[in-house]
Amino acid sequence: MDFLRPADWEEALAAKAEHPTAVPIAGGTDVMVEINFDHRRPEYLMDLNRVGDLFEWEVGEDSVRLGASVPYTKIMENLRAELPGLALASHTVASPQIRNRGGVGGNLGTASPAGDAHPALLAAGAEVEVESVRGKRLIPIDAFYTGVKRNALEPDELIRAVHVKKADGPQQFSKVGTRNAMVIAVCAFGLALHPGSRTVRTGIGSAAPTPIRATAAEEFLNAALDEGGFWDNGETITPAVAQRFADLCSAACRPIDDVRGTAGYRRHAVGVMARRTLTWTWESYRGARHTSEGAA
Repeated sequence: MDFLRPADWEEALAAKAEHPTAVPIAGGTDVMVEINFDHRRPEYLMDLNRVGDLFEWEVGEDSVRLGASVPYTKIMENLRAELPGLALASHTVASPQIRNRGGVGGNLGTASPAGDAHPALLAAGAEVEVESVRGKRLIPIDAFYTGVKRNALEPDELIRAVHVKKADGPQQFSKVGTRNAMVIAVCAFGLALHPGSRTVRTGIGSAAPTPIRATAAEEFLNAALDEGGFWDNGETITPAVAQRFADLCSAACRPIDDVRGTAGYRRHAVGVMARRTLTWTWESYRGARHTSEGAA
């Protein structure tokens, strides 16, 4: 195994063009596990730790550009207001040591359905910025996951950043694991309210071959909120609506039985998380709405 160590982004792109099979490594929290267990033996490893801009973020007027290697700890400390769902998901990643090293780019590159960042990125409607010597492109998160641990990257492309719209409403993340820390998700669920567009987005992890959205559940809830005037009246969502949303989220899953849990349990747990996160986010929306009305 040869080791490549580019000094900057342009050198990294050139090295990837010359060695398309090179596996990028920054935090190494996914790649090193696969190598240590001999599940992967790449011809080249490309260390990206000297590429400084991968560790930087920029908060714009409407969105955040998050470098691929920004550690989860930095997201938790600095971007909780702008990216609340991703900050919550970051809290559940492994241990403090791994949160200090791992970044969203590693989750995206590995594309494991159990990656903690995926549900939050799907719910927020992120875009993945990738680049090669041929140029740059933005891949909508919905089109990024193409199969089990496969993504839409071309062989000569590297992930440079993720673009995530700043939250305009409450977001939540929930995860089920076999213990409280250092655990791969049995299943996970992300939910984001987007009052500006009066829509809801979801993200489901570890309950299908790829991270997915529960689009039928979203469509049902969007219609129910609109028809009931909930965005304007700020009333509590009825139990029947919440349960139907949960059932549709469960139905969106395509899980398997494995050592962490059964398919039936995953479907059930996703439904429970969907109902709970909907309750939490909607109560946060109602509270913020009533506060703003009181101030006016």
